[in-house]
Amino acid sequence: MATQTVTMEPLSARIPSDLYLWLAQLQVEGATTNSDKLRVLLGQLKRQHDGAFDYVAAHAWARDLTHRLREALVRIEGQEGRHSEVLGGLVEQVAALMALVISHAPATAEDAARLEDALVRRAALLGESLLRQATTGAAHAFDPGVVRRHLATTVELAATLKTLEGA
Repeated sequence: MATQTVTMEPLSARIPSDLYLWLAQLQVEGATTNSDKLRVLLGQLKRQHDGAFDYVAAHAWARDLTHRLREALVRIEGQEGRHSEVLGGLVEQVAALMALVISHAPATAEDAARLEDALVRRAALLGESLLRQATTGAAHAFDPGVVRRHLATTVELAATLKTLEGA
């Protein structure tokens, strides 16, 4: 595999002091100096822009945006020995949904229908995941009652649909 050489170019800019102080205090993974932080942040902005056209890049960007949350959850798991399949699944599905929305700009009704299908499929997977967690008395979550508490109406609606199908 060929190694790509990256040429560094100097950049000079004047920014307001409040932005400078914010940048100086900002914690950016893999960056310590303001120059490092600017490189990382510009790279994220580029991925964000590129992600507007590509699902994979949009998904990577959405995962970047949720990095702080995912890292905090790992820290909680390490410190307290607790894990939430519910929260982990929600974060992953939301990132995928965001990526679909960000990376699509349908030009035709057929394109819109394909996007709609993909979004409904993802939303259905999310719903199935939550319903699976509701099959036991306690969901695998930080709050074991969270799923049943919020899915009661959904379960009622599903039962109503089942009754209507039988009629």
